[in-house]
Amino acid sequence: MKFPLYIAKRYLFSKSSSNAINIITIIAAIGIVVGAMALFIVLSGFSGLKDFSLQFTNVFDSDMLVIPEKGKTITFPEATENQLQKIEGIEAFSKVIEERVFIRFEGKNHIAYIKGVDTNYGKVTVTDSIMFIGRWFQERQQEAVIGYNIAHKLSLGTMDFSSLPEVFVPKPGTGQILNTDLANAFTKRDFIASGIYDVNEDVNGKYIFTDLGFARDLLQLDSTKVTAIAIKLRPEVSEKEVRTQLAEIFTAENVVIKNRIQQNDALYKMLNTEQVAVYLIFTLVLIIALFNVIGSIIMMILDKRKNIKTLYNLGATIKEIRRIFFLQGALMTVLGGILGIVLGVLIVWAQLQFKLVYITASLPYPVKLNVLNVVVVFVTITLLGLIASKIAASRVRKRLLS
Repeated sequence: MKFPLYIAKRYLFSKSSSNAINIITIIAAIGIVVGAMALFIVLSGFSGLKDFSLQFTNVFDSDMLVIPEKGKTITFPEATENQLQKIEGIEAFSKVIEERVFIRFEGKNHIAYIKGVDTNYGKVTVTDSIMFIGRWFQERQQEAVIGYNIAHKLSLGTMDFSSLPEVFVPKPGTGQILNTDLANAFTKRDFIASGIYDVNEDVNGKYIFTDLGFARDLLQLDSTKVTAIAIKLRPEVSEKEVRTQLAEIFTAENVVIKNRIQQNDALYKMLNTEQVAVYLIFTLVLIIALFNVIGSIIMMILDKRKNIKTLYNLGATIKEIRRIFFLQGALMTVLGGILGIVLGVLIVWAQLQFKLVYITASLPYPVKLNVLNVVVVFVTITLLGLIASKIAASRVRKRLLS
């Protein structure tokens, strides 16, 4: 093995007698470096965009969520609540009532979701950092926190007692709602906007937050009914153990227990699919670049034909001669891949530190340095390089030596 490796290194780092071959080899090496660098930068950029997108959708998502498998509500009596408090892995939990509602204010309308939560909700998810103006609602004060888009669409300010917005929800029952009986078909309540939250374009127009009692009264639910239970886990706690204990507690109820990823499974699937597609596209670019490696090694074989014949006459086997050029191609791709990854890491680090590229005037392009991306790029370039080197080295045959 030492003999083919020694000659492979000599062939790789020494100049050929033909300038054309030197140029082809340099182009092949640059293609590998640029390809590996580009693949790493794209994967890092996509990882940054993925985290950037998920940080907004995860604002109101808890570590775990218990929801009914069928229907809209689950029974959550005080006895079950006490059992939940005894689970060591749970740091806090909050009862949630959520339903789609119709909001009207001074002739302007909007459809959103009312989300009634208890006092523990701030311990389960973030509430303070999302407030744009005003404050979080106080219990039993008929107050609500609305999204920025809702406030903008309804022209609704905070703590405005001169004219109160109205929220409507269909009364429980079956059958069609007739135009002649609209007054009796809906439950209506007034509320005061105590604050406005700002997360992102989608979420800002989706939710209005109220206390649990207000939502329960609006939806005419009894004190044991909730639509979900949001749970925050303690650090370094096994999700599997907590899930098992929750399943035992809710054996009488048909519930679904979702973690943070499962609550946004459609978004995660979409982002992961896009990431795989981007990886495959840039892998194809690498494959095209590695054709240059095959070409440069074949040209080197032809250029070193006399040397190969001499080695063969001295006792070197065809297999050993093939290994020389295989190792030459492997060294070229591995060293070029490492250099490309190093350059990619430096560029991504520079973007993180100095904000070189901006999406908008105030938003730098999100990137993320991830060890997994380094491994993926290195393994990809190495495997493709070994295949390309094997193909090129196979051109060494007996008839070439005759």
